[in-house]
Amino acid sequence: MNVPEPAENHDSQLTLLDALEAEAIHIIREVVAEFERPALLFSGGKDSVVMLHLAVKALWPAPLPFPLLHVDTGHNFPEVLEYRDETVQRLNARLEVARVQDYIDDGRLQERLDGTRNPLQTQPLLDAISGHRFDAVFGGGRRDEEKARAKERVISLRDEFGQWDPRNQRPELWNLYNGRHRPGEHVRAFPLSNWTELDIWRYIERENIELPSLYYAHYRDVVERNGMLLAVSEFITPRDDEPVTTRLVRYRTVGDMSCTGAVESEAKDVAAVIEEITATRITERGATRADDKISEAAMEDRKKEGYF
Repeated sequence: MNVPEPAENHDSQLTLLDALEAEAIHIIREVVAEFERPALLFSGGKDSVVMLHLAVKALWPAPLPFPLLHVDTGHNFPEVLEYRDETVQRLNARLEVARVQDYIDDGRLQERLDGTRNPLQTQPLLDAISGHRFDAVFGGGRRDEEKARAKERVISLRDEFGQWDPRNQRPELWNLYNGRHRPGEHVRAFPLSNWTELDIWRYIERENIELPSLYYAHYRDVVERNGMLLAVSEFITPRDDEPVTTRLVRYRTVGDMSCTGAVESEAKDVAAVIEEITATRITERGATRADDKISEAAMEDRKKEGYF
Protein backbone atom coordinates (compact mmCIF):
# COMPACT_ATOMS: atom_id res chain seq x y z
CA MET A 1 0.00 0.00 0.00
CA ASN A 2 1.42 3.37 -0.98
CA VAL A 3 1.01 5.94 1.75
CA PRO A 4 1.09 9.48 0.33
CA GLU A 5 3.65 11.78 1.87
CA PRO A 6 2.14 14.62 3.86
CA ALA A 7 2.13 17.95 2.14
CA GLU A 8 4.82 20.32 3.29
CA ASN A 9 3.59 23.02 5.58
CA HIS A 10 6.25 25.69 5.60
CA ASP A 11 4.25 27.82 8.01
CA SER A 12 4.69 25.21 10.76
CA GLN A 13 8.46 24.95 10.42
CA LEU A 14 10.49 26.62 13.16
CA THR A 15 12.99 29.26 12.16
CA LEU A 16 16.40 29.28 13.84
CA LEU A 17 15.30 32.06 16.19
CA ASP A 18 12.11 30.15 17.04
CA ALA A 19 14.18 27.08 17.93
CA LEU A 20 16.66 29.05 20.04
CA GLU A 21 13.84 30.86 21.82
CA ALA A 22 12.02 27.59 22.54
CA GLU A 23 15.19 26.00 23.92
CA ALA A 24 15.94 28.99 26.16
CA ILE A 25 12.36 29.13 27.47
CA HIS A 26 12.50 25.38 28.18
CA ILE A 27 15.72 25.84 30.18
CA ILE A 28 14.30 28.76 32.17
CA ARG A 29 11.13 26.83 33.03
CA GLU A 30 13.16 23.73 34.00
CA VAL A 31 15.31 25.74 36.40
CA VAL A 32 12.34 27.54 37.95
CA ALA A 33 10.61 24.18 38.45
CA GLU A 34 13.63 22.32 39.88
CA PHE A 35 15.29 24.91 42.10
CA GLU A 36 14.05 26.70 45.20
CA ARG A 37 15.91 30.03 45.04
CA PRO A 38 17.05 31.00 41.53
CA ALA A 39 18.30 34.45 40.51
CA LEU A 40 19.11 36.08 37.18
CA LEU A 41 22.34 37.99 36.58
CA PHE A 42 21.36 41.31 35.03
CA SER A 43 23.95 43.92 34.07
CA GLY A 44 22.02 45.82 31.41
CA GLY A 45 24.22 44.30 28.71
CA LYS A 46 22.57 42.96 25.57
CA ASP A 47 22.83 39.26 26.54
CA SER A 48 21.32 39.77 29.97
CA VAL A 49 18.63 41.97 28.42
CA VAL A 50 17.67 39.20 25.99
CA MET A 51 17.80 36.60 28.77
CA LEU A 52 15.48 38.71 30.94
CA HIS A 53 13.11 39.20 27.98
CA LEU A 54 13.00 35.41 27.54
CA ALA A 55 12.37 34.87 31.26
CA VAL A 56 9.45 37.29 31.22
CA LYS A 57 8.09 35.54 28.14
CA ALA A 58 8.60 32.06 29.64
CA LEU A 59 6.72 32.84 32.85
CA TRP A 60 4.03 35.25 31.62
CA PRO A 61 1.45 36.16 32.87
CA ALA A 62 3.01 35.53 36.27
CA PRO A 63 5.51 38.10 37.56
CA LEU A 64 9.15 37.11 37.78
CA PRO A 65 9.45 34.69 40.73
CA PHE A 66 13.12 35.44 41.31
CA PRO A 67 15.29 38.54 41.83
CA LEU A 68 17.77 40.11 39.47
CA LEU A 69 21.39 40.22 40.65
CA HIS A 70 23.94 42.78 39.48
CA VAL A 71 27.59 42.82 40.53
CA ASP A 72 28.41 46.52 40.25
CA THR A 73 32.10 47.25 39.69
CA GLY A 74 31.66 50.95 40.36
CA HIS A 75 33.13 51.57 36.90
CA ASN A 76 29.96 50.93 34.94
CA PHE A 77 28.77 53.06 32.04
CA PRO A 78 26.16 55.57 33.29
CA GLU A 79 23.88 54.77 30.32
CA VAL A 80 23.80 51.11 31.36
CA LEU A 81 23.00 51.79 35.01
CA GLU A 82 20.18 54.11 33.96
CA TYR A 83 18.81 51.44 31.64
CA ARG A 84 19.12 48.80 34.41
CA ASP A 85 17.11 50.86 36.89
CA GLU A 86 14.43 51.78 34.34
CA THR A 87 14.01 48.11 33.40
CA VAL A 88 13.72 46.98 37.00
CA GLN A 89 11.07 49.64 37.65
CA ARG A 90 9.14 48.79 34.48
CA LEU A 91 8.97 45.10 35.36
CA ASN A 92 8.40 45.75 39.05
CA ALA A 93 11.27 43.32 39.67
CA ARG A 94 13.48 42.95 42.73
CA LEU A 95 17.11 43.95 42.22
CA GLU A 96 19.97 42.83 44.43
CA VAL A 97 23.23 44.71 43.94
CA ALA A 98 26.63 43.48 45.12
CA ARG A 99 29.08 46.38 45.01
CA VAL A 100 32.80 45.94 44.46
CA GLN A 101 33.35 49.40 45.96
CA ASP A 102 32.06 48.18 49.34
CA TYR A 103 34.74 45.47 49.36
CA ILE A 104 37.46 47.98 48.48
CA ASP A 105 36.27 50.42 51.14
CA ASP A 106 36.45 47.85 53.96
CA GLY A 107 39.69 46.22 52.79
CA ARG A 108 38.35 42.88 51.59
CA LEU A 109 39.59 43.70 48.08
CA GLN A 110 42.33 45.94 46.74
CA GLU A 111 42.41 47.96 43.54
CA ARG A 112 44.41 46.33 40.75
CA LEU A 113 47.46 48.08 39.33
CA ASP A 114 45.90 48.05 35.85
CA GLY A 115 42.78 49.81 37.19
CA THR A 116 40.25 47.27 35.91
CA ARG A 117 37.69 45.92 38.32
CA ASN A 118 36.14 43.12 36.26
CA PRO A 119 38.31 40.42 37.93
CA LEU A 120 37.27 41.81 41.33
CA GLN A 121 33.64 40.82 40.80
CA THR A 122 34.15 37.18 41.78
CA GLN A 123 34.11 37.53 45.57
CA PRO A 124 31.08 39.88 45.74
CA LEU A 125 29.24 37.50 43.39
CA LEU A 126 29.99 34.42 45.49
CA ASP A 127 29.11 36.24 48.72
CA ALA A 128 25.79 37.39 47.23
CA ILE A 129 24.95 33.85 46.12
CA SER A 130 25.83 32.47 49.53
CA GLY A 131 24.15 35.27 51.48
CA HIS A 132 20.87 34.98 49.59
CA ARG A 133 21.15 31.18 49.42
CA PHE A 134 20.65 31.16 45.65
CA ASP A 135 20.81 27.58 44.37
CA ALA A 136 20.68 28.45 40.67
CA VAL A 137 21.93 31.57 38.92
CA PHE A 138 20.99 32.38 35.31
CA GLY A 139 23.89 33.78 33.29
CA GLY A 140 23.93 35.20 29.78
CA GLY A 141 27.13 33.47 28.68
CA ARG A 142 27.31 32.18 25.10
CA ARG A 143 29.63 29.48 23.81
CA ASP A 144 30.85 31.59 20.87
CA GLU A 145 32.19 34.35 23.12
CA GLU A 146 35.35 32.73 24.41
CA LYS A 147 36.92 29.26 24.45
CA ALA A 148 36.51 28.78 28.22
CA ARG A 149 32.78 29.50 27.93
CA ALA A 150 32.58 26.95 25.14
CA LYS A 151 33.42 24.30 27.76
CA GLU A 152 30.35 25.08 29.85
CA ARG A 153 27.27 22.91 29.94
CA VAL A 154 23.83 24.53 29.97
CA ILE A 155 23.54 23.57 33.65
CA SER A 156 26.99 24.01 35.17
CA LEU A 157 27.73 22.80 38.68
CA ARG A 158 29.65 24.96 41.16
CA ASP A 159 31.11 23.40 44.31
CA GLU A 160 30.66 24.61 47.89
CA PHE A 161 33.32 27.26 47.27
CA GLY A 162 31.55 28.50 44.13
CA GLN A 163 34.32 27.12 41.91
CA TRP A 164 34.02 25.49 38.50
CA ASP A 165 35.86 22.35 37.43
CA PRO A 166 35.76 21.97 33.63
CA ARG A 167 36.53 18.25 34.06
CA ASN A 168 33.48 17.75 36.25
CA GLN A 169 30.79 18.47 33.67
CA ARG A 170 27.66 16.38 33.43
CA PRO A 171 26.42 15.01 30.10
CA GLU A 172 23.31 16.69 28.69
CA LEU A 173 21.89 14.20 26.25
CA TRP A 174 18.56 14.85 24.53
CA ASN A 175 18.22 18.20 26.35
CA LEU A 176 17.96 16.48 29.73
CA TYR A 177 19.46 18.72 32.41
CA ASN A 178 20.80 17.39 35.71
CA GLY A 179 20.29 19.94 38.47
CA ARG A 180 21.23 17.74 41.41
CA HIS A 181 23.55 19.39 43.88
CA ARG A 182 24.57 18.97 47.49
CA PRO A 183 24.01 21.55 50.26
CA GLY A 184 26.29 24.51 49.72
CA GLU A 185 26.66 23.87 46.00
CA HIS A 186 24.78 25.74 43.30
CA VAL A 187 24.49 25.74 39.53
CA ARG A 188 24.87 28.34 36.84
CA ALA A 189 22.26 28.05 34.09
CA PHE A 190 23.01 29.39 30.59
CA PRO A 191 19.85 29.62 28.44
CA LEU A 192 21.77 31.42 25.67
CA SER A 193 24.52 28.81 25.36
CA ASN A 194 23.73 27.97 21.74
CA TRP A 195 23.15 31.55 20.59
CA THR A 196 25.70 33.65 18.71
CA GLU A 197 26.17 37.40 18.77
CA LEU A 198 24.37 37.56 15.43
CA ASP A 199 21.45 35.50 16.81
CA ILE A 200 21.18 37.92 19.73
CA TRP A 201 20.93 40.93 17.43
CA ARG A 202 18.48 39.28 15.06
CA TYR A 203 16.29 38.40 18.04
CA ILE A 204 16.55 41.98 19.33
CA GLU A 205 15.35 43.15 15.93
CA ARG A 206 12.50 40.63 15.78
CA GLU A 207 11.28 41.30 19.31
CA ASN A 208 11.88 45.06 19.12
CA ILE A 209 13.91 44.99 22.34
CA GLU A 210 15.26 48.30 23.59
CA LEU A 211 18.95 48.46 24.55
CA PRO A 212 21.20 51.04 26.22
CA SER A 213 22.11 53.76 23.72
CA LEU A 214 25.86 53.05 23.72
CA TYR A 215 25.27 49.89 21.64
CA TYR A 216 24.64 52.20 18.67
CA ALA A 217 26.98 54.62 16.95
CA HIS A 218 27.57 57.90 18.80
CA TYR A 219 30.38 60.41 19.17
CA ARG A 220 32.63 59.88 22.18
CA ASP A 221 36.03 61.14 23.36
CA VAL A 222 38.44 58.20 23.34
CA VAL A 223 42.11 57.35 23.64
CA GLU A 224 43.82 54.47 21.86
CA ARG A 225 45.49 52.11 24.34
CA ASN A 226 46.79 48.60 23.69
CA GLY A 227 44.97 48.50 20.38
CA MET A 228 41.60 49.48 21.89
CA LEU A 229 39.55 52.67 21.99
CA LEU A 230 38.83 53.49 25.63
CA ALA A 231 36.36 56.20 26.60
CA VAL A 232 37.86 59.14 28.46
CA SER A 233 36.24 59.22 31.90
CA GLU A 234 37.06 59.53 35.56
CA PHE A 235 38.38 55.96 35.29
CA ILE A 236 40.48 56.45 32.13
CA THR A 237 42.91 59.37 32.25
CA PRO A 238 44.83 60.06 29.04
CA ARG A 239 48.57 59.57 29.31
CA ASP A 240 51.06 62.08 27.92
CA ASP A 241 51.48 60.05 24.72
CA GLU A 242 47.73 59.42 24.23
CA PRO A 243 45.95 62.16 22.28
CA VAL A 244 42.22 62.45 22.93
CA THR A 245 40.11 62.20 19.78
CA THR A 246 36.37 62.36 19.19
CA ARG A 247 35.23 59.41 17.12
CA LEU A 248 32.00 57.82 15.96
CA VAL A 249 31.92 54.58 17.93
CA ARG A 250 29.66 52.00 19.48
CA TYR A 251 30.10 49.18 22.00
CA ARG A 252 29.73 45.50 21.15
CA THR A 253 29.83 44.44 24.78
CA VAL A 254 29.37 46.20 28.11
CA GLY A 255 31.63 45.84 31.11
CA ASP A 256 34.00 47.79 33.32
CA MET A 257 34.71 51.15 31.61
CA SER A 258 38.40 50.73 32.34
CA CYS A 259 38.73 47.55 30.25
CA THR A 260 35.93 47.69 27.66
CA GLY A 261 36.81 49.20 24.33
CA ALA A 262 34.63 50.77 21.69
CA VAL A 263 34.73 50.02 17.96
CA GLU A 264 34.53 52.60 15.22
CA SER A 265 31.12 52.23 13.62
CA GLU A 266 28.40 54.04 11.73
CA ALA A 267 25.71 51.56 12.80
CA LYS A 268 23.00 53.71 14.36
CA ASP A 269 20.18 51.14 14.36
CA VAL A 270 19.67 47.40 14.74
CA ALA A 271 19.65 46.65 11.01
CA ALA A 272 23.00 48.39 10.54
CA VAL A 273 24.49 46.55 13.54
CA ILE A 274 23.39 43.21 12.08
CA GLU A 275 24.98 44.07 8.74
CA GLU A 276 28.20 45.04 10.53
CA ILE A 277 28.37 41.88 12.65
CA THR A 278 27.68 39.66 9.65
CA ALA A 279 30.91 40.90 8.09
CA THR A 280 33.14 40.66 11.17
CA ARG A 281 35.34 37.69 12.07
CA ILE A 282 36.32 38.76 15.60
CA THR A 283 34.17 38.04 18.65
CA GLU A 284 33.05 41.00 20.72
CA ARG A 285 35.15 39.95 23.72
CA GLY A 286 38.20 39.32 21.58
CA ALA A 287 37.92 42.74 20.03
CA THR A 288 36.98 44.91 22.99
CA ARG A 289 37.77 43.34 26.37
CA ALA A 290 41.25 43.98 27.80
CA ASP A 291 40.64 41.71 30.81
CA ASP A 292 40.45 38.70 28.47
CA LYS A 293 43.86 39.54 27.00
CA ILE A 294 45.79 39.19 30.26
CA SER A 295 46.69 35.63 29.29
CA GLU A 296 45.48 32.84 27.02
CA ALA A 297 43.65 31.28 29.97
CA ALA A 298 42.46 34.48 31.66
CA MET A 299 38.74 33.70 31.43
CA GLU A 300 39.11 30.04 32.36
CA ASP A 301 41.20 30.90 35.43
CA ARG A 302 38.56 33.36 36.63
CA LYS A 303 35.73 30.94 35.95
CA LYS A 304 37.47 28.30 38.04
CA GLU A 305 37.50 30.81 40.89
CA GLY A 306 33.75 31.44 40.55
CA TYR A 307 33.49 34.20 37.94
CA PHE A 308 30.53 34.36 35.53
